[in-house]
Amino acid sequence: MNETLSARLLELLTRIEPLLPPERSDVDWTKDIAALWERHPLAGGQLVPVAPRDDVSLSDLVGIERQKKQLVDNTRAFLAGKPANHALLWGARGTGKSSIIRALLNDFHDQGLRLIQVDRYDLIGLPGLVARLRDVPQRFIVYCDDLSFEGSDDAYKALKSVLDGTLTGPPENVLIYATSNRRHLLPESSADNQATHIVDGELHHGDAVEEKISLSDRFGVWLAFHAFNQDNFVAACEHWVSYLGSQWSEQARTEALRYATLRGVRSGRAAWQFACQWAGADANA
Repeated sequence: MNETLSARLLELLTRIEPLLPPERSDVDWTKDIAALWERHPLAGGQLVPVAPRDDVSLSDLVGIERQKKQLVDNTRAFLAGKPANHALLWGARGTGKSSIIRALLNDFHDQGLRLIQVDRYDLIGLPGLVARLRDVPQRFIVYCDDLSFEGSDDAYKALKSVLDGTLTGPPENVLIYATSNRRHLLPESSADNQATHIVDGELHHGDAVEEKISLSDRFGVWLAFHAFNQDNFVAACEHWVSYLGSQWSEQARTEALRYATLRGVRSGRAAWQFACQWAGADANA
């Protein structure tokens, strides 16, 4: 190799180096229980170990018993090596969709469960991530939080492919759990329904609607999360107030209902926020 070519290569590497992600230590799945998947256009992707955000357990989540049971049953089957489904958790904001995923990790990591969170913008690297996990002994939930796509967004094709679109499919030690405020993950407009028609008394959707439904159809478990009724909201407030070490009382109940009225929402998130406010004021009294 002549000196001119060597100099050019060195110059090129010097320019590329600042664009590469910083060096990270490899994930040790015997010790680490959660990681973030970060895709880089020049370096593929890397797993970055992270500590669990909190110690919330499934028993802490009040008002979503049906959703908890179905997701726990599916996860237990997965951990036991039995058939299990990918899961889509959709519905109102703040109703426990993300919390239930974190609680699953906290309750089941000692049984070999591991969690990898993938941002929507990094989904293009999902096939590579899944392939990397194929021969790892632990069992993985690949978690996509607050997932939604715009009408012109092609990133969802990578997710469709991994869920149920490739020749090999995902390995048996990987499931995908996603949360979203949208049931079909893509925006729906009135124009999409213009191609819907009736054939022999049956309703047939147009191509646009079929395309949007095809992604959510690849999740075998659909769990809907709705706003809490008053009883569930009060029960959640009481639990979190006690969890934070404060005393529950009739006054606390009255203030909790006032808090929900002022915020215009009854949800698990609002219950936690009220409990923080109440416990904080109690500590400063």
